[in-house]
Formats: sequence, C-alpha cells, structure tokens
Amino acid sequence: MNITRNDIRNIAIIAHVDHGKTTLVDEMLKQSGVFRENQVIRERVMDSNDIERERGITILAKNTAVEYGGVHINIVDTPGHADFGGEVERVLKMVDGVLLLVDSFEGPMPQTRFVLLKALELGHKAIVVINKIDRPDARPDEVIDEILDLFIDLGAGSEQLDCPFIFASAREGTATLDYNQPGKDLRPLFDAILNYIPAPQGDPEAPVQALISTIDYNEYVGRIGVGRVERGTLRKGQMAVRANLERETQPAPERVTTLYKFEGLNRVEVEEASVGEIIAVSGFSEMHIGDTLCPPEAVEPLPFVRISEPTIAVTFRVNDSPFAGQEGKYVTSRHLRARLMRETLTDVSLRVEDTDTTDAFKVSGRGELHITVLIENMRRQGYEFAVSKPVVLYREIDGKQCEPIERVVVDVPTAYMGAVMETLGERRGQVLDVVTGQERVRMTFKVPSRGLFGYRSTFMTQTRGEGIMSSVFDGYEPYKGEIATRVSGSLVAYETGTSVRYGLFYAQDRGELFITPGERVYTGMVVGRNSRPGEIEVNVCKEKQVTNMRNSAAAEDAMRLRPVRPMTLEFALDFMDDDELIEVTPKSIRIRKTILESTARMRANRKKS
Repeated sequence: MNITRNDIRNIAIIAHVDHGKTTLVDEMLKQSGVFRENQVIRERVMDSNDIERERGITILAKNTAVEYGGVHINIVDTPGHADFGGEVERVLKMVDGVLLLVDSFEGPMPQTRFVLLKALELGHKAIVVINKIDRPDARPDEVIDEILDLFIDLGAGSEQLDCPFIFASAREGTATLDYNQPGKDLRPLFDAILNYIPAPQGDPEAPVQALISTIDYNEYVGRIGVGRVERGTLRKGQMAVRANLERETQPAPERVTTLYKFEGLNRVEVEEASVGEIIAVSGFSEMHIGDTLCPPEAVEPLPFVRISEPTIAVTFRVNDSPFAGQEGKYVTSRHLRARLMRETLTDVSLRVEDTDTTDAFKVSGRGELHITVLIENMRRQGYEFAVSKPVVLYREIDGKQCEPIERVVVDVPTAYMGAVMETLGERRGQVLDVVTGQERVRMTFKVPSRGLFGYRSTFMTQTRGEGIMSSVFDGYEPYKGEIATRVSGSLVAYETGTSVRYGLFYAQDRGELFITPGERVYTGMVVGRNSRPGEIEVNVCKEKQVTNMRNSAAAEDAMRLRPVRPMTLEFALDFMDDDELIEVTPKSIRIRKTILESTARMRANRKKS
C-alpha cells in the first residue's frame, strides 16, 4: 500500500554557474541549526574539492540535509557548468523537486536552460529563487518574465508553470515573497519547500528498490553508493542484488554492511531506510551508477536517466619526452589506464577507449573544462602523461556529417561588441539575439564547439576582462566549414639544455616566450609563440662568448627580457597545434612537438603535404 512520507522532502538546487547555489546552501545549513552558534565555518562549505575552491565552481554534486518544522529536507547541491551536466542529470533522479536559482540581473543563462529542461522532463516542480535581489542593478520584473518565457519555451505543464517566486539574498541569508519588502531570514524559502515540493510516495512493505545515482569511495569500506529508496525498506545486514537493465546477467547477492542517512554535512549510520529516503550504502564488491539494489527473490531493476553523449575527445598517452619519469610517481601505461578507468566509475559523462597502441587512450568528455579538471586532478595525484589537442566528435545524421554546436551567451561593454561579433563570425558563429542596454550588450550565438577552442582567453583579452561568456551544448548541425583558429606558429627549442638570458634575449625578437632563464628545455619543446605562421627553431641555451672585457657582465645585464606568458593547462590546450602534445607532470606543464627531432618532423610534414 502506497503511503506519503510527509516527514521528508528531497530537492536539488540547480542554476547557472556563479548564481549563488553553494552560498544559499551555506545559509540554509546555518539557519536550520546544523552549526553551533560559536562554530567557525568557511564560506562555500559544500565545495570541498581543492579545484572547486580555487576556481569558485561546483564540479561534483554534494548531498546534505536540514531539519525544518519537523521535516527532513535532503538537499543536493549541483554543478552549474555545462561540462558537468552529467552530474546534474543523474542526481535529479533522487529528488522530487528543484530550487531554480536565477541571478536578479543576469536572468536565465544557457546552463539555466539546460538544467531546467532536464528537471521538467522528469516532471519535477520548481521553486524559482531570484537571488542577489540586493544588487543595485537588479531587475526582478524583467527576470520574472524571462523565466516564464523559458518555462513555456521548454514545454512546462500547467502545474509546473504555477510555481512560486522567492526573492533572496543568499549572501545575507534572507528571503521574501515581495522584493519591495526586505526579508529577515530564509523562512519563506523553507515554507515554500514544505508547501510546494511534493512528498515522496511508495510502499514500504513491498520488495525494496534503491536506485544508485552517485558513487563515492572510501579506502576503508570501498565503494559507497548514494541513491534513493524508491520502494520498500532497505536494512543493514540484508542480502541484495545489484540489478541493471543494461546487464544481461546480474551478479550474485551480497550483504549490505553499512547504511547511512544524511544529517547536515555528516553521514549518520542507521539500521534501516524506507521509501523516499536518500541513503549511502556500502558492502558490495562493485557498484555502478544506475544499479538498483533489490532482494534476490524480486530482482526488478529501475530505468536510469540517459546521460548526454560526449562532444570532444583527447588522447592521453605515456610521456616519452627526454624528461619522462623525472617528476611523476605514476608514469606507465598500466598506471594511466587504471586511473582513467577508475574515473569512469564515478563520472558517467566520460568515455575511455583503448587505441591501436597500448601506450595511448582516447578520452571523450563534455567540454574543455570537463577534460581540464580530470587532467588537473591526475597531475596533483602524481601522474605523468602527455595529452593531444582536443577534437570534436562528429556524427553522421541523414547522410550528412554533423558537428556539435554550442549556444553561447556573451555580456560585454558596448564598446567591445564589434570585436566579439567579428571574431565569433570568423569562427562560424551565427547571431541569434542581441539585447542592448545603456552600457552593456548581451548577444546570443550558435557556434561550432571547435570554434570555441582557444577563444575564452581571446575573449577576455578583447573585453579587457570585463566580458562574461557562457555556453551550453545545443545539438548537432551540418558541418559549418573550415575554421582557422590559430594563425601564429611556435618557437621550438633547438637543443637540450638550460635556458640562459643571452639566448632568450635574441629569441624574443621572434615572438612571445613561455620560459625564463634557468629552465630546462629539450629538442622539440615549444618555448614560445612565433609572431608569424609556421615554426622556427631557436637556441635558447646559447651563451655569450667568454671574453676578458670588464664590461661583458654589464652588457648582459642590459639585455632586458620581456615578461613571459605563464604556462597554464588552459592556455596550453588553447594554444597547441595538431602536431603538438602537452607534457603534464606534477611539477610542470610543457608544450612539445609530437615528433621531437627536427629532420624527422620535416620529413613527416612533407609526406602530409
């Protein structure tokens, strides 16, 4: 017999990046009494990953829970960046409704559209929270209209359209139903959750079904599956089968050794969990996202959300440079393959495939940021490897070659409008909409994914750092034609050694350098950007002839070197050419030619042409 669990609400917070999701969760935790009054807590407490805190974005979905009015509210904080949309898609299966957070000035952005579409497709109701209402440039009335237009455009039902609007300042911890009346706390938001988000329903006496949506790992207990009890009651110590619709045969039953619920930021061990509860469970030798835990006598797997396919791919390969193995702890193909395969267990949007050589692996993801975060995590963990230039994944649709297209929204000062439109036009961008304001303009484009490779840094330069750009995958369209994204060549080291001021001084006349005096280089390593197309070999290790003239040292001091561009992973991925690789180690990021030896490289280029 189905019952309604009025003591539980399950919600996810969804929004575009930097609209204040994690800050709002901080305040909900504080005002629900999770923290002691004198407890010192850091900002964005849910962003526990080092890279999340450095970049100011949420990458992994996190679970927490608060108590309000005798109701246990499970909250999932989701990523706001399109490249981590796979995290959003799967965790939405755990909840019954969403808080849609929208900036009071920016309004709906590309990722807002993406995450809201996924929620509406699952039939979830939404509470719209217009955040940062205390901004001096807030425009709540226009934003409300834009949100309603978005709901209609995405095909929302009549019940979904009839959603409450809450006006909040996550930073101040206040919410109100009338933006002309300042709020005092978040009570209006908590009340809306209890009154509008449906309570979970199900039969607690039926055979159990618990759907796993996220995988965590603990070195003491192994894999921990996080999911929701859809039916029945799961008990500690009971035997269960991991069933999955995609597997032809199901594994043997295993015992549930530990069972947790979420309270605040902690997991609390419990003896049983019933319908509608979000749980963490361990005790299984293997556990995969999309598995359903069932009793052996009633194996009934639940369908899982179909995750969007990857749009770009890179090749990870064993580092074979002259400096290979000097800085990394894990350097072999066995280490590299095992680490990449382990990532696919927790990241359902990632694909790893073997290639025709045992030293290289094709890795496909949702975007440059998706791949960049994986590379950064691996280098921090001691891995050393090389990465190829990203390429888009084409598809054949109705006999035509089609490529992934991004919907790009840019918000720039009016003075830079022409430069941005010209550059995106050269990259096969198509203007969809232009909204002009007094000092700024917002433009919407459709741009091929490959046209955005390397554009983000160019965009920040064009707009003097004042522009805002965001993008989201929009679908596949017929191939748009050739795009010339890189017009400059590379300065390549002529010999192996240590760079010196004398050699760098004469090399900098050729273009922009990436290295400073005292850095180790090797033949075939890219040490700068050539101001012209093509590559030039430069001898950055060349020293001044030794003489007995007293002023020789003074003359060398007078050789002023221009500031170099620091080598970051993002810049390297943007700058590298088709015949180059990025050498990634825990200590260094270098760009190098795939073929290091100059004569062999020239011979290979001659064959291509």
